Amino acid sequence: MTEPATHAAPSERTRVRRIPTNAHYDTATLHAIIDDAYLCHIAFADEKGAHCIPTACWREGDHLYIHGSNGSRMLKRLTESETCVTITHLDGLVMARSAFNHSMNYRSAMIYGRFEVVADEAERRSTMAVFMEKLVPGRQAEIRPGSDKEFAATTVMRIALGEAACKVRSGPPEDDEEDMGWPVWTGVLPFERVPMKPVTDPQCTQPAPAYVVAWQKW
Repeated sequence: MTEPATHAAPSERTRVRRIPTNAHYDTATLHAIIDDAYLCHIAFADEKGAHCIPTACWREGDHLYIHGSNGSRMLKRLTESETCVTITHLDGLVMARSAFNHSMNYRSAMIYGRFEVVADEAERRSTMAVFMEKLVPGRQAEIRPGSDKEFAATTVMRIALGEAACKVRSGPPEDDEEDMGWPVWTGVLPFERVPMKPVTDPQCTQPAPAYVVAWQKW
């Protein structure tokens, strides 16, 4: 089972109230959850209402980065107001003896704050390379670099990780004492993200590089 949080919540809005023993406020847990993610969900509001949009993300140091078209409604709005970014990994379904004691094993993070535009051109280009390397290590060295026109049409943004909270559950079900004799199977049905066999483009004539071969072996 997860241990009680050993770090204080960085702010009142990040303090976990529901099952606080599952809360984690340490940097190592937060970084691990982000680094294991390809996508995050970003909540924001505009004149048309509330929205929550999935987008690719990556981490460098103490910031989470995203990118998109200069014309993106979301990216334009993010510089104007506070937002909340969420990431969730589902690790298993927890089967208890009672319907109301079923649960899930998971790792999740919530990040609060305001995004800022990465304006420095060298940083924009270097962090986009970090993004590609995070997606598929080794790919960046082989592909055509982005052109000046492509970079000019792209906005890169980042949000500091200083105001964040994680919530993690692991382990078996937690049944009420009076349910322990109920005759039903209990345990965990695990989930795992598994890379599948790569599918070669019919127009590709190049042999699979080492990182693709390694992907096949996972």
